[in-house]
Amino acid sequence: MAGMAEAMHVRRTQAQRRATTRQRVLDAATGLVATQGVRAVSLAAVGEAAGYSRGIVNHHFGTKVGLLKALIEHVAQFEAPADAPTGLGRLLQFVQAYLGGMRERSPRSEAFLLLWAESAGMEPSLAPLFAERDAWFQGALAQQIREGVLDGSIRGDVHPEVAALAIIGQLRGTAMLAFASARDVPASELTAEVVRLVEHGLGRIPSQR
Repeated sequence: MAGMAEAMHVRRTQAQRRATTRQRVLDAATGLVATQGVRAVSLAAVGEAAGYSRGIVNHHFGTKVGLLKALIEHVAQFEAPADAPTGLGRLLQFVQAYLGGMRERSPRSEAFLLLWAESAGMEPSLAPLFAERDAWFQGALAQQIREGVLDGSIRGDVHPEVAALAIIGQLRGTAMLAFASARDVPASELTAEVVRLVEHGLGRIPSQR
């Protein structure tokens, strides 16, 4: 029993070390993208920034594409409350949380927007990675819209998938502007305005309720 417990402890320790290494590599890659752009990312450069060898990065991610795929998942993560009583309410919570995260202008947010922008230009290899991510994103928003239609908080003539795609464009476009030419616009006001636009665009008018 003692030997089994010791083996389990070793496995847990190894798993913790792997998780720590992976996190450090992704954080280093995030910083490189945020400050120097996607073209600065290579297994060697990320390894050096993280304090590891290229071999360690290769062991965890395999290739640059594998690293970028993990990086997109890493920088796209954010938490959104989902305790509103209606589908529209939960959708608005999501919109506010998404733009709230971008409002912080953290390296993670900036890296995400740069990765997304370059997927349509200088780094076409990112396009299929974002297509996979966007399909999930669109599906998640469409589900919230469908729930809103069912509970009566969203108009019945709204097409969930199309509306979800429009919202994604609005969120990412707004976030990009907030990082670029609209830095002087109060982020809280910008977020509140987008929330109002989504609410008024999808919500039932009083006579329909």
